[in-house]
Amino acid sequence: MKLVSTHLLLACATTLLLCQSITVAADSVFETDDVAGPAKAKLVLETGAGEGPAWHGDKGLFFSGHDGITLLNREGNTKLFMPDAGSNGLLFDREGRLLICQPKFRRVSRLDVNTGTLTVLTDAFEGMKYNQPNDITVDSKGRVYFSDPKYGERDSMEMRDRDGKIVEGVYRIDTDGKVSRVITQQVDRPNGVLVTPDEQYLFVADNNNNEVGAARKLWRFKLLSDGTVDDTSKKLIYDWKTGRGPDGMAIDQLGRLYVAGGRNVANLPYETADEFKGGIYVFSNSGELIEFVAIGRDEVTNCSFGGNDLRTLYITAGGTLWSIRTKEPGVTALRH
Repeated sequence: MKLVSTHLLLACATTLLLCQSITVAADSVFETDDVAGPAKAKLVLETGAGEGPAWHGDKGLFFSGHDGITLLNREGNTKLFMPDAGSNGLLFDREGRLLICQPKFRRVSRLDVNTGTLTVLTDAFEGMKYNQPNDITVDSKGRVYFSDPKYGERDSMEMRDRDGKIVEGVYRIDTDGKVSRVITQQVDRPNGVLVTPDEQYLFVADNNNNEVGAARKLWRFKLLSDGTVDDTSKKLIYDWKTGRGPDGMAIDQLGRLYVAGGRNVANLPYETADEFKGGIYVFSNSGELIEFVAIGRDEVTNCSFGGNDLRTLYITAGGTLWSIRTKEPGVTALRH
């Protein structure tokens, strides 16, 4: 695919924002009903979908909201599944259990969606409470990785490194329950995390949107077989500069990365909206920006594949839920 010019991307994102149109390549990664026109994201729900969409083949789509975790079942009906979950990122593991980042309770948990049994996987590291566990990913060995940033007030932060510096890190939970920190000071404020299907890389969305001039970047690290990262392998994939940086992400079976980010209305002085509009940014497996779909709600927080064929990309944005069809299926822990 050809990389679209910056001029074309910005012009199309601005003029077509209200109709959520795909702008960019002739050979789009998205399906369209009209061969003469761009594909469009569709509004699925007007309220309740704040974060963490996660697909379960039998039950449907789970997502986080102010009231708790909601299930959008396969018949299109919604049900509050876990009230007051205080959740953000969600992900099903290979056994069909729901992994939950719970920033409200400063912990990471696992829910058996059939029995309702909730197991706390970790709520502290080296005697210190986590900041706000945010996003979550898992590898084929069942090891869970999660980010732990801190947005808003910072007086309650306990997490420090050996030099006494504040840590907003990334952690790994092994299958025996042991927790290790895999990223300490290598990024500013980790948000979205994703282990690639071949388990060669760990992507980290570095999104500090509370400080002027802070990081709004997508990084890639080499992931080693023992579950640690090679610090020397850190590679910048994309920089949102002064705009709203990257958030949650998903990956398809060709290795293309779908990243929620950008902003439609400026949040000054911290985030501009002139260059990087709110939507899904699609990157090739070599790290090139190849496509963009605008979503007309701030903030675009996350995305995940679902549907019978895993070719529906679900997108959370400002409490709303959107979907768009892709040509290739995505990757989930439940089905590769």
